[in-house]
Amino acid sequence: MISEPPNAPQTATRTSEASNLLMPAARAQAEVARLLAEPLPPGLYLVATPIGNLADITLRALSVLARADIIYCEDTRHSLTLTAHFGITTHLAPYHEHNGARERPKIMDSLADGRRVALISDAGTPLISDPGYKLVREAVAAGHKVESLPGPSAALVALTVSGLPTDAFFFAGFLPTKTAARRARIMELQQVPSTLIFFEAPSRVADTIGDLAQVLGARPAALARELTKRFETIERGSLDALAAAGSAREPRGEYVILVSPPVAREITDELIEEQLAEALETQTLRDASKVIAADLGVPKSRVYDLGLKLRAAIRSSFAAPDDVS
Repeated sequence: MISEPPNAPQTATRTSEASNLLMPAARAQAEVARLLAEPLPPGLYLVATPIGNLADITLRALSVLARADIIYCEDTRHSLTLTAHFGITTHLAPYHEHNGARERPKIMDSLADGRRVALISDAGTPLISDPGYKLVREAVAAGHKVESLPGPSAALVALTVSGLPTDAFFFAGFLPTKTAARRARIMELQQVPSTLIFFEAPSRVADTIGDLAQVLGARPAALARELTKRFETIERGSLDALAAAGSAREPRGEYVILVSPPVAREITDELIEEQLAEALETQTLRDASKVIAADLGVPKSRVYDLGLKLRAAIRSSFAAPDDVS
């Protein structure tokens, strides 16, 4: 009889574990090879790219970028990091808000010639706070194939880790850079019954959070930075607390700001009538109804009907009583 070495069971287990770990890599390689072997139809491909961690690229995205005739991107130097990492040699060309009007006709000519054009952004999903929608609009109007390859999105990544409601959300992109315009925009959004999501540059994040706190109060909020990267940071707390911590925050990396929806409250007829009584002292019923409806988040028709009743009641109270014989 031949006896097994003392460590044979452990060695066999480690070999089995290593084989199990290699299996996903082999399957992924086989899937990419299968995709690369298929012809890529002519058209415009919107390809989502990683927002930080290069490993977040999808297998289908790799196959499309490798088979495309040209890749349009915001910054060729930035996107070269991604393509070089995965050995993709497809030519890179710039397409951004400053050259879009000049480049779109060239891209449309390429599509008309049956070429395969990929569009990517610096990070995440194209067209989300990035240029591109005018190109898509023209391509669709011309009858070209337009296909979107889903993938990373900083807005969704931040939302899912924020701890805020995810059943409904409103992506508002970048707020205006000027204080007055920024606060006015925040006021327009204050009654939106969803989690609000904003992008912000590091140089403006402190001012933006301060304005959000001033207009929206102490709502629960979250601030996400360097998502999917080594130094990913998620701050959670009330808006006023996040604003107070602004001076100690390192102004680096792109930020995502999330704000909880307003607390639901019952809008009674009495509350509307109270605001109408004050507003009608200086405004017409039509103007007052529009402002109050927007402020309370109720239909304008409801406010206007209550205003008619209120105005009739006021007039009735001032009417002269009938003579008593």
